[in-house]
Amino acid sequence: MFTQQDMQELQNLLKLHKKTITTAESCTGGLIASKITEITGSSNIFNGAIVSYSNEIKSQELNVKKETLEKFGAVSIQVVEEMLEGAIKKFDADYAIAVSGVAGPDGGTKSKPVGTVVIGIMGLQEGKDIEIFHFSGVRNEVQNKAAEKSFEKISKFFRKTLDK
Repeated sequence: MFTQQDMQELQNLLKLHKKTITTAESCTGGLIASKITEITGSSNIFNGAIVSYSNEIKSQELNVKKETLEKFGAVSIQVVEEMLEGAIKKFDADYAIAVSGVAGPDGGTKSKPVGTVVIGIMGLQEGKDIEIFHFSGVRNEVQNKAAEKSFEKISKFFRKTLDK
């Protein structure tokens, strides 16, 4: 469980290294950005985020290619990779979290059932780490589990790269 104390430690690490983070969210609807900004002083490490719920906004605001969306679908490693790159560029950030998935109860398919969520993290210097997860539960449970997993992933990523 990623606690408020864990979030504070994460933000302290970013501040110490003078780094910033941003998010590009689809199925989580801004939940990840909201959790970041719950911490006092988060403006030192967080310039902004985008909720790119529609494919049109993914293309318009994050430069996700229409061809990528058509070929792989919004819930794909390829789209999340482009969301990460677009968010880092848009918000001039050092790190990004991007999430796209099917929170349900509608929208699932055989190949991408409800609960399928692609979570990616990226560091400008450190590269990308993108994975597909399958969460169970109703809509808000899938959203919360996706946010939680995003923070776990970025926390591990930071410890490998910043906490030296």
